[in-house]
Amino acid sequence: MQHETTRVENGAQVTALMELVDEFLAARAVRKPSVNTLSAYERDLRLVLALVQPSPADPADLSPRLLRVAFARFAADRAPASVARAWSSWNAFFTFLVTEGVVAGNPMSAVDKPRAVAHSPKPLRGEDTPETLLREVSKVDERQRDPWPERDVLVLAFALCAGLRLSELLALRVGSVSGRDGERRVEVAGKGGRPRVVPIDSGLDAVVVRYLASRRVRFGRAEPAAPLLVDREGAPLRRGGLQYLVRSCFRRAGVGDRVPRGAQLHALRHTFATRLAEDGANASEIMHLLGHASLATSQNYIEVTADQQRAAVRANRTNQVLRDLA
Repeated sequence: MQHETTRVENGAQVTALMELVDEFLAARAVRKPSVNTLSAYERDLRLVLALVQPSPADPADLSPRLLRVAFARFAADRAPASVARAWSSWNAFFTFLVTEGVVAGNPMSAVDKPRAVAHSPKPLRGEDTPETLLREVSKVDERQRDPWPERDVLVLAFALCAGLRLSELLALRVGSVSGRDGERRVEVAGKGGRPRVVPIDSGLDAVVVRYLASRRVRFGRAEPAAPLLVDREGAPLRRGGLQYLVRSCFRRAGVGDRVPRGAQLHALRHTFATRLAEDGANASEIMHLLGHASLATSQNYIEVTADQQRAAVRANRTNQVLRDLA
């Protein structure tokens, strides 16, 4: 009976803390972060809280010692980047609690945070690999059950010639691409709730037009607010489906051995950034085009005009193959 009472009390304690977590997430939502960011906050807070023993009755009971032990358990089978993200989530949570007057101080300064590891870019290997990939995938592959090269090329082109992340691709809408001829652009819902506008070259614009035409044949006209990328049934493309699509493109083009391990779609984004740098774009141009919060370079932040960004995109060699596909 005593054990049952203890379980009930522990459940009530965790519930009270999770109510504060919900308040924190609601406060964060006002900043308009991405859905993935909010989900990561909630997941990190719940997972670490479940490892705190004994279960705290109040946020003030979350001492540095208890949190250090919980984070040690959390880190046992996770990558440093995952642990660092969880630390940041808890640091933000306690900052919120201090601001709201729930606790007197933030104990996270006493909990070690893994050092950030500088990741080197992982572009596709081989000078002509991006061009080979686009040309091969643009061909109808009769081995596929329902080939749709127009869509597959669009996914690759948005990553190779506009530097979009996986989450940004999934968030695109039919109306995301707009502008007059010569001034076409794609509006991107960037990471961390930072939207950006990326100018697109005529080659990429033509790829968008061909895809939308092929989509109309399959499913009829789509509203501007509809998801841009869909599967072969017309349903919005999801994360797993998009990852599989990219792997399939690498395999069909015979370039799987030129993709850095663990990079996949991000290798295309890295290729975009690497070629921009090789073709003369400066650090702030790359920062704007890729939606980075900062660049680990010696250059200071410089405001970049739309004309400069468009010139940097136009100089990107990968765009030439898209023009050739027209």
